[in-house]
Amino acid sequence: MIRLLALSCLLTLVAAGPRFMKTRAEIEEYKTLLEKTREDDGLTLEERMEAHPQSNAWENSGKFQGDIYLDDDIIEDLVDSYATGDEEGRMAFTRPNSRWPSNTVVYEFGHNEFTLDQQRWILTTIDTLQQRTCVRFRVRTAADRNFVRLTGRPTGCYASVGFDQNRGIHTMNVARDQPGQGCLNWVVIVHEWYHLLGFFHMQSTYNRDEYVRIHWENIERGYAFAFDRYDNSIVSNLGLPYEYSSCMHYGEPTSSVPMGAPLFPPPGTMEEY
Repeated sequence: MIRLLALSCLLTLVAAGPRFMKTRAEIEEYKTLLEKTREDDGLTLEERMEAHPQSNAWENSGKFQGDIYLDDDIIEDLVDSYATGDEEGRMAFTRPNSRWPSNTVVYEFGHNEFTLDQQRWILTTIDTLQQRTCVRFRVRTAADRNFVRLTGRPTGCYASVGFDQNRGIHTMNVARDQPGQGCLNWVVIVHEWYHLLGFFHMQSTYNRDEYVRIHWENIERGYAFAFDRYDNSIVSNLGLPYEYSSCMHYGEPTSSVPMGAPLFPPPGTMEEY
């Protein structure tokens, strides 16, 4: 996945889908499900992992598609496009000007959120991304109004998507653990950085169905849209093959609920051909 990022610092992703109008009840249900992903269900990542050990840490983090934190503006866009059935707008997560200015991510560690060893471990992911990609990182100054605040709440690993000049604090949470374990697994941290740079999950790409079979019957009612594909007129794989081993790919099989529902579908939601 680092190869993809080295070639392009941002993908603007919009899912294609059939155009059809939704009922008021369907729209309200959809909005409720989106808003529910921002609620604290009282479970820690450790508790979710014990119940569903076959899933990755980010799949078990209780947010949209597992680890994507939605803000009010994105939820509003999703609900509007869902209601109208707009092919060009449905599932439009990122907006124009969603690239970090000057390709530079501004960040700070939350006060007393991590030990020095944990901070150093997170900084190794930043060093690697700077060495291998066009992205740069710098520590927040008093003048910065838009920045990533790194926190270590025990709820899981999740992040905002892309840059938003009106967002202010951009979310990135990686539950505290020993460096290399849980959310502090090196790949998991990089995965969350990719979300902040504007990337979504590998299995949402336009040619997904040539490589992955989705067992729609195993997905909880109302959550199937989380496995929509993104049209190739909008997203590009940049000439690279589908990557099962990408750090942006769900595990196989995955049993996570993509939007943090209280009930999980049976194992085998997704499998490789």
